[in-house]
Amino acid sequence: MGSNDLISDMLTRIRNANLVGLEKVLVPYTNVNFDIIKILKDEGFIDSFDRVKEEKPNSSKLDFISINLKFKKGLKQKPYISFMKRVSKPGLRVYVNSHNIPKVWGGIGIAVLSTSNGLMTNKLAKLKGLGGEVLFYIW
Repeated sequence: MGSNDLISDMLTRIRNANLVGLEKVLVPYTNVNFDIIKILKDEGFIDSFDRVKEEKPNSSKLDFISINLKFKKGLKQKPYISFMKRVSKPGLRVYVNSHNIPKVWGGIGIAVLSTSNGLMTNKLAKLKGLGGEVLFYIW
């Protein structure tokens, strides 16, 4: 894989799948990606997810996370995720302390932070009085 920023890669795959109305998307398995997907599920942004192994002809096994995206029912299927923005990037890390945790889109959206207690939403980090690296915003 060309991208050394696996979080950006995952967000882009989800964004692209949403744009074309795909209900399933595969992202490479990493512990961080898996933890992020768990948060997105808990926060109601995706329907479900599974860890899947894909056999390649040259006998290498690749781990993926299969994500079932969530759409609002209606005449035109609208994705639940309307916006995602990578905040902290490998070239420019963005950190906040517990007093400067951002509120995302008036509280409708969430920020995912990497804290000393693992990955969590901005709301949970604020509750626990933890700062950390702001990975991305989503709403």
